[in-house]
Amino acid sequence: MSLVDRVLLAERLTARGEPTYRGGQVWAWAARGVAGYEEMTNLPLGLRDELAREVPFSTLELAHQVESRDGTVKALFRTREGHPVEAVLMRYRDGRRSLCLSSQSGCPLTCTFCATGQMRFGRNLTASEILDQALHFRRIEPVDHAVFMGMGEPMLNVDAVIEAARGLPDLGITHRRTTVSTVGWLPGLRRFVDEVAEPIRLALSLHAPTDELRSELMSVNDRYPLGDVLAECRRHFELRRRKVFVEYVLLRGVNDRVEQARALAALLDPAVFKVNLIPYNPTGMYEGSSRKAIAAFKDVLDRARLPSTVRLTRGRDIAAACGQLAADARELVRA
Repeated sequence: MSLVDRVLLAERLTARGEPTYRGGQVWAWAARGVAGYEEMTNLPLGLRDELAREVPFSTLELAHQVESRDGTVKALFRTREGHPVEAVLMRYRDGRRSLCLSSQSGCPLTCTFCATGQMRFGRNLTASEILDQALHFRRIEPVDHAVFMGMGEPMLNVDAVIEAARGLPDLGITHRRTTVSTVGWLPGLRRFVDEVAEPIRLALSLHAPTDELRSELMSVNDRYPLGDVLAECRRHFELRRRKVFVEYVLLRGVNDRVEQARALAALLDPAVFKVNLIPYNPTGMYEGSSRKAIAAFKDVLDRARLPSTVRLTRGRDIAAACGQLAADARELVRA
């Protein structure tokens, strides 16, 4: 049950003369992870049957699902007109259950290290379609974290992303455990900074300490260069007093040298930014940095007192790790 369906739901309930609280009852059941209307035991049986016939329970159709050796689950969905969408459930040993949600089918920004940018772009997803990814996994088990780091650039679809993020607490995912990532698409980022007062976390997909290298890796940097993007991140910190997470994928011989780590440390204020170093997950164009290079890079950041962590890779064997989501029409046919 999603936001668009709730509009249709309200119409059907009004037509039946049902009390206004019925819509809230249906959403509460959906957010708790029930599989369908038949499980909503505080609704009259006749109403449940009618809703099952007339109001779709989800805006997405599950096409395929696969589980990694480490417990990560990747789901491939179809929108109603057939666009592919992938989302991921990551299970951690400490008990965390984190979702990686998509905001678009594909991505139009074509970052060179990201498989999603190599697939055909479909369209923005609605807030309902974003929430329905989360609801699918909520039906499997309780979830408590979410990152908007799947397919697409969230700030190109900022209205739907904000609306969906505001619905996640009903599923058990608080605002403080929700992160929205961006490559630095400034129009959407400015709106996010201005409009989102909730403590939703912001992450910047950076990947290079200079404009020259970043433009080679990410064409968006030609349009919105580093200085402008970082200034907006600092404004976010000044307004909300919340640090910005910096994502930095380490590519062997490209952006992983010690002098580049020094440049990154000089670029970022430790009071404003925290760096997540991401081992590269193969998508065909680059090689990942060695463990030695990653350790040396992090050591530079540590000496500069710039907070940093090395992200634990999840789901690489099922192409569910960071940068690997790349469903296309052929995958849908196979599914």
